[in-house]
Amino acid sequence: MSFKEEFIEIYNSNIKRQGAKELLDWILTTDFFTAPASTKYHCACEGGLVQHSVTVYKTLREKHFDAETDSEESFAICALLHDLCKAEFYKVSVRNVKNEETGSWEKQPFYMVEDIFPYGHGEKSVFLIERFMRLKPAEAMAIRWHMGGFDSSSKGGDFSVSLAYEKYPLAVKLHVADFESTYIREKHTSAITRR
Repeated sequence: MSFKEEFIEIYNSNIKRQGAKELLDWILTTDFFTAPASTKYHCACEGGLVQHSVTVYKTLREKHFDAETDSEESFAICALLHDLCKAEFYKVSVRNVKNEETGSWEKQPFYMVEDIFPYGHGEKSVFLIERFMRLKPAEAMAIRWHMGGFDSSSKGGDFSVSLAYEKYPLAVKLHVADFESTYIREKHTSAITRR
């Protein structure tokens, strides 16, 4: 099963909220399933974004799900959609790289950021989701703050991320699952690969 098929299966099995079908229909019109997850770090390859989303779901579900307090739907929403902001975000460009064997310069493709809607990271994902489907406060906080202190808007003495983590355990769980997926479970690659 491909990552796209796995994503859609997890999504349809767990997310039943009003607007979920319309959101998925919209996602299918974007490059979400072919986009990378980053320009040169984790999953910087074709399909890397969907791979990362599925990996975060599996990590979140395996390590942090408590049947008494957590919601299957909320876990699926947060994990699968936390980086929705990266749809239509990366573009392929080329640069000249010297071939060490031949000494000649060759064009090499690479991913670059082309943010046509610069609304931030987590908050952009929340905005895009809520165009179709309402989020619960805990879900919105988890998606908004999944980057933790690495989010540029949390620097400079703002304690919002700490308050969100204190009030919403789901936000902490998503943050931890995202980082474990990024830095431990996923292979880092800077090459554009075709699947």
